[in-house]
Amino acid sequence: MKLFLDTAEIDEIRTAAGWGILSGTTTNPTLIARAGRDHEQTIKEICAIVNGPVSAETLTKTRDEMVAEGRTYAAWHPNVVVKVVCTPEGLAAGKILAGEGIRINVTLCFTVNQALLAAEIGAYFISPFVGRLDDIGEQGMNVVRDIVLAYRQQGVKTQVLAASLRHPMHVTEAALAGADVATMPFKVMEAMFKHPLTDIGIERFMKDYESAKAERAREEKAAARVG
Repeated sequence: MKLFLDTAEIDEIRTAAGWGILSGTTTNPTLIARAGRDHEQTIKEICAIVNGPVSAETLTKTRDEMVAEGRTYAAWHPNVVVKVVCTPEGLAAGKILAGEGIRINVTLCFTVNQALLAAEIGAYFISPFVGRLDDIGEQGMNVVRDIVLAYRQQGVKTQVLAASLRHPMHVTEAALAGADVATMPFKVMEAMFKHPLTDIGIERFMKDYESAKAERAREEKAAARVG
């Protein structure tokens, strides 16, 4: 399973890329607005950092508007994947764009049926939103699991991109569910490294190392006196 960041914060993207674990990025207009940045400039800057898919979401509502917008986005960089919402207009636009060789990420997916519709238009990614389903009392990860199963049964090539992941356990569950990609906030990716036994182990290793080094120095000093 590939790991993506869901952010428009360039410093976060640079940091994760420096760790060597970042395979792509997802963004949306809200994230870019919160970062106080220009949409086009942000997407281009992310593409210069990330050697992988970078999802850029359309802002318009009608098919023709989204098609025009998607073509503009795709011209910014070869890594751009155009995000369209899972509505009749969004899927109609995605179908046209996919027919032109532009990769499509169908976002705001909450059911297997929506995922099947996305596959039908040739979507590159389908993005089921786990956390938002959890928020209304449903088991969001079950939807990811069911989409993966349905796609495998049907031989669908669309990749399942688990989105709206709120904590590291969501990432674990997405991997166990068979998701192709997990996209997450920076704080969730950062938390994936952490375990108290790792910290304790590092501290213990360093103490053992210093102790062994000191013991060796004492032995060498004693041997020098004898000699």
